Amino acid sequence: MTQTYTATATEPGENFKDSQFLVFMNRILALTVAGMYCTLTKQPRHGVPMYKYSFASLSNILSSWCQYEALKFISFPTQVLAKASKVIPVMLMGKIVSQKSYEYWEYFTAVLISVGVSMFLLSSTTDKHPSTVTTFSGVIILAGYIVFDSFTSNWQDNLFKYKMSSVQMMFGVNLFSCLFTMGSLLEQGAFLESLKFMSRHSDFAFHAVLLSICSACGQLFIFYTISQFGAAAFTIIMTLRQAFAILLSCFIYSHTVTIVGGLGIAVVFLALLLRVYARSRMKKRSKKVALIPKSVEVV
Repeated sequence: MTQTYTATATEPGENFKDSQFLVFMNRILALTVAGMYCTLTKQPRHGVPMYKYSFASLSNILSSWCQYEALKFISFPTQVLAKASKVIPVMLMGKIVSQKSYEYWEYFTAVLISVGVSMFLLSSTTDKHPSTVTTFSGVIILAGYIVFDSFTSNWQDNLFKYKMSSVQMMFGVNLFSCLFTMGSLLEQGAFLESLKFMSRHSDFAFHAVLLSICSACGQLFIFYTISQFGAAAFTIIMTLRQAFAILLSCFIYSHTVTIVGGLGIAVVFLALLLRVYARSRMKKRSKKVALIPKSVEVV
């Protein structure tokens, strides 16, 4: 998006401006990979209607739009707090969509993770951000982003009850994402312009395909994680990656970590240890209950 592409040395360079086409490229390659995998391998039969995939695709598109649009109307600290606190809305949405029940320690550790990540991100960012004021409309759009994003992962988690594979889920969701994105590009007249830009600049075509391959590989891990561990665990992983990315950059580029940031990291690791401890205790308790012989009633 920021690179200048030139066809010849004498011609002036130009930038690619339509990010929606890149999204379409990502989705079409992911659809191709999932389709080829489903064709070459024996996938389990499932009875989920195809239209149910469209709900996750549409909510994902709406959450992306709300996320980018909200950046115009909210301050940077508000962005950080909202993204770091997504675990709780995802758990609440899970109760609505899938009627899931969570233990008290899961809510407690989710709050600790959100607080710790927020402390670290806010203290570790020194760049100046143009948006310093949070407006009411920005909060409404940001709330829409959180709701749609929470619905997406929980709806996908709910569809896995049909005993489908993660690759089948990937195929269904990307099929409707391609249709929605293609329709929007054609309506705006941007699809042909993007193809012309790609034909003029082979470097851009290579970069777009490389980006799409990385996105498709990432989706394989995303859908597998949701199918095996659920939407809440997936959201915790996505939240923690922000902190780990900044922590890694601190080591690579010798950035200093403030006392507040270090305390935030400590809170996050404490929450993760608590989750591991509580989960192991629950597993031991369930095994003990299973070993207790059931009483036999004598009539």
